[in-house]
Amino acid sequence: METLYVVEPGAYLKKNGDSLDIVKEKKIIGTIPAKGLQKILISGYVSLSGAVIDFCIKNRIETVFITPTGKFRGRLMIDEHRHVALREAQYVKLSQEEFCRNTMAIIVKGKIDNMAAFLLKRNRNRKEDKIRTTAIRLRGFSQYLSESLSREAIRGVEGAATRIYFMAFNNLLHHPHFTFKNRSRRPPLDPVNALLSFVYTLLTNEVLSAIKICGLDPYKGSLHEISYGRPSLACDLVEEYRCMIGDSLVLNLINRNMIKPDDFVIRNSVPSSYIDEEDMKKKRPVEMKPYLCRAFITSYEKMMTHGSPSYRNLIRSQVRQFSDYLLEPKKGYKTICV
Repeated sequence: METLYVVEPGAYLKKNGDSLDIVKEKKIIGTIPAKGLQKILISGYVSLSGAVIDFCIKNRIETVFITPTGKFRGRLMIDEHRHVALREAQYVKLSQEEFCRNTMAIIVKGKIDNMAAFLLKRNRNRKEDKIRTTAIRLRGFSQYLSESLSREAIRGVEGAATRIYFMAFNNLLHHPHFTFKNRSRRPPLDPVNALLSFVYTLLTNEVLSAIKICGLDPYKGSLHEISYGRPSLACDLVEEYRCMIGDSLVLNLINRNMIKPDDFVIRNSVPSSYIDEEDMKKKRPVEMKPYLCRAFITSYEKMMTHGSPSYRNLIRSQVRQFSDYLLEPKKGYKTICV
């Protein structure tokens, strides 16, 4: 196992010989072999023993902490990658106006092209006019993009295209009990948005891990501006995978009737603010029940490790290509097509 997900509220992770035990209320609820482990993702209120922390540091196992709603909280830091020349090239190149605009245009064009192709692929059998028309509009946005546009204009194109894409998203849902009005975040206001937010967080952490493996700085990107605590480069490079992996997984699970409305806790009141994370947990409009969270992660892992190359290896390959692009810009960077 490469990645261990611990999502059980109140659980405790401890070292036991060559294995890691997941303990809750003094009972072992799971045992995972430590050999081959590369990453631990912890959701919500889960504790780690000192022996587990020491094991993760010695074996350079990335340990990521997210909130129950999927928001990134932090990670257990280990010493930085030794590829100083690569990070130096990253800082220099992504600080140059022309190179930065060109990189932004590549990323946004790849995202928009994928959204258009994804809609057409999903509409192959149903042939709904709204989906086809939306895909055509998105292709128009893609053709308008160029590195000659200002940074603000490129970000404006990306935002407008994303809003148009999500206007057609409800037409991709074929389950009578699930609907999608618009994209809502922080917090998600309905089950579909909750699933989208959660899978996007998993994907962003997937890209972030690949970035760290390659030796890049995840906090210096181009499309997403520098903001304290935000891994901007990971937010940039995840864009090309949102629909082809994230949206595809959510739609498949819903449309195949593998997820039901009863799998969520729905609250009618939507507060405008929260005192702390515990208060947010009690009052957030919608949340996945623990068993759904576990099942969703199982499906996600199956999707990420299936095929040759797997999506996980494909992401790592793309990040390596981006690293080469920073060192030798003439090589260019090509996003993945759906």
